[in-house]
Amino acid sequence: MSSAPTIAPDPSRAAPAAGDGVLAVREVHKAFAGTKALQGVSLELPRGRTVGLIGPNGSGKTTLLNVISGTVRPDAGSVLVDGAEVAGRSASRRARHGVARTFQSIRLFGDLTVAEHCEVALVALPRSHRRRMWERVGEVLDLLGLTEHARRVAATLPYGHQRRVELARAAVAGPRYLLLDEPAAGMNPAETAELVAAIRALRERFGFGVLVVEHDLGFVAELCDDVEVLDAGRCIARGPLDAVRRDPAVIEAYIGSGSTPAPRVTDQQGPEEGRT
Repeated sequence: MSSAPTIAPDPSRAAPAAGDGVLAVREVHKAFAGTKALQGVSLELPRGRTVGLIGPNGSGKTTLLNVISGTVRPDAGSVLVDGAEVAGRSASRRARHGVARTFQSIRLFGDLTVAEHCEVALVALPRSHRRRMWERVGEVLDLLGLTEHARRVAATLPYGHQRRVELARAAVAGPRYLLLDEPAAGMNPAETAELVAAIRALRERFGFGVLVVEHDLGFVAELCDDVEVLDAGRCIARGPLDAVRRDPAVIEAYIGSGSTPAPRVTDQQGPEEGRT
């Protein structure tokens, strides 16, 4: 299967050059024990835009997020953050370049309060930045509806609020690019709608680019400007979801996995974390 996208980009919405406010993935390859998880994947995430990363289970979505965030080293290819090559750098170094992420499973710290989770996110920053970003904490908590819970132990909050705590922890350090791995997993429709509104509010306020891996295509339709579709480690389509979901290659990929690409249907397959 060709790695070229099957839907031409809209010239009026072309992404800027890689050095101008863009997180750019260039021809990334990754294999695990001989299995090719990513095969020449390229992607661009401009600041201020939200891109959905979709595809059947095992298509390489979480592997790509891991490569971008620095928890997995690619075998070949580049990851450029505002023109700076970061492919060989650690996750902590990439955080300093402005890349933050959340994970599929909730990862809260023991008995820490909501506010303390935000404080933890600032520890790795230089002291001068830390002071400035601390002023941002209150604003982030307010945008996420967490202000009244700031002194509560995060693990005691309802599930949807715990998801928002993770989002707050990622957002307070001032990322330029935010990677979200199945942020709506396990949420009911009301919680999902609140999360969409919260992510939009954060993006509009702080202007970061958002890359979202999500099986709930209704969530993707509500939140994302464009989508990239992976199948067997290759990008098979990119563009607006309404157009992409009608692409024959996308339909074949989803039908072959037993799911459907309709935009408001939740893919019920299990999480991809730890898989390719």
